Amino acid sequence: MSKTSYIFYCFFLIQFLSCRMPAQPTTTLGFEVRVADDLQADFPEDGRVFIFLNNSNRRSLITSWPSPGLQVFARNVEDWTGAEPLLLDDTQVWTQKADFILSGVPEGIWYVQVVWDHDREESRIGATGNMYSPVTRIEVGDTDVFEIELSEQFGPLEVVDHKFVREVDQVSESLSQFWDKEVHVKASVLLPASWYDEPDRKYPVRYNIAGYGGRYTRVNRLVNSEEFFDWWMSDDAPQMIQVFLDGEGPFGDSYQMDSDNSGPYGTNLVEELIPLIERDFRGLGTPESRFVDGCSTGGWVSLALQLYYPDFFNGVWSYSPDAIEFENYQLVNIYKDENEYVNEWGNLRPLARDIYGDPRMTVKDFLQFENVLGWSDTYVTSGSQFSAHTALYSPKGADGLPAPMFDPHTGVIDREVAEHWKKYDMKILLQENWPELGPKLQGKIYIWMGDMDNFYLNPATRAFDDFIQRTTNPKSDATIVFEPMQGHCAGFDHREILEMMWAKWEGKE
Repeated sequence: MSKTSYIFYCFFLIQFLSCRMPAQPTTTLGFEVRVADDLQADFPEDGRVFIFLNNSNRRSLITSWPSPGLQVFARNVEDWTGAEPLLLDDTQVWTQKADFILSGVPEGIWYVQVVWDHDREESRIGATGNMYSPVTRIEVGDTDVFEIELSEQFGPLEVVDHKFVREVDQVSESLSQFWDKEVHVKASVLLPASWYDEPDRKYPVRYNIAGYGGRYTRVNRLVNSEEFFDWWMSDDAPQMIQVFLDGEGPFGDSYQMDSDNSGPYGTNLVEELIPLIERDFRGLGTPESRFVDGCSTGGWVSLALQLYYPDFFNGVWSYSPDAIEFENYQLVNIYKDENEYVNEWGNLRPLARDIYGDPRMTVKDFLQFENVLGWSDTYVTSGSQFSAHTALYSPKGADGLPAPMFDPHTGVIDREVAEHWKKYDMKILLQENWPELGPKLQGKIYIWMGDMDNFYLNPATRAFDDFIQRTTNPKSDATIVFEPMQGHCAGFDHREILEMMWAKWEGKE
């Protein structure tokens, strides 16, 4: 080798190795977290601490949904009394969804928010009583330890104080027995305009299920909407009771169904909560007078309630439902594919897109974020979307937690767990039980789906529709609408749904 060639070779080797070496830390960053004096009394000593970092300022960085630029670190902490500062830096092991380690935060302006999540009763990071700091602007340099104070707490949920709104707080016998402790289930009720004027009248009932994690306090938005509430109080509005169910469950949204992990939420709903509501608020109390609707998670739940309890409800309006069959669990066939994160061509699967098809996020990125949220350092306990799916569809694992259908880190699908999911595959349910279920579902199914659903939910609804179109004895009369170039839940409208329910109740359809 000539001297010139040798020099070139060495230069190339140095450049190659430098590209492959991990980036060296640019800072030594840490946070000294203190608890405000007024929050130190009865401070919960065990919890999970979160650091949210973003290079753009926002009113709050705390979220259970990843967003561009957001960096998140989390770890469990035991025996912190709150009396002394808690130092957070890279001497500790972190679960993270970040582009760098703490000691590698690029220099410059950042915004930080710290959360102390000690509540295991509610599944979400924003549970009542959890503590957090205000968003703090910091300038990261060579060596920095910033003081952060936990001075705020998430407050309790509150239903608007209004003559036509009631809050329901039920102690569930079935769920309390399952968990061996007192379990409360909540809902809100919006009464019709004639409710006080006609004290002997009984009413049909709309049961509304929210999108993922929606709480019973969403009634507040309708009451505070001048346009909607003026109509609701007018003579033109349906004389129905509206009930807004709560999405809270032990591992995220309960999905209002029985599961091996969360307990008998479906049993509670149809045997305890609904009878209580219809008794206390003058519902008619008959299957013919019950209607159910929702969008996204609410779309899945409402359709499942109608299909799994076909004699209990008289109609479903399901909009943009979560995957209702699992050969198309978004873009994954869980019964045949090998990996949740990577497709057969080796590409990362997208989780979300805009209505023109441009991907916004991958499944792997989203699940890495859920792994950070979970106190088990996995999505199984995140309280987010895949946590709730796992709790509902999966068997209980050897560790007492829901068994993951796919590995939290590699995405490899567990075929045995995937088989267990068939119990809640609605296409399989109807395929195997159509002679019995078909007659009970006639005139009861309305599904709306945007053909550019932002979460790739339209393929599952298409497959479901393909089965529905081929049914015989009876031939299904389900209405399934696919609207071109429409995204997730774009067709959902409270007033329109109420008017369709009322038309069915009055027999005008």
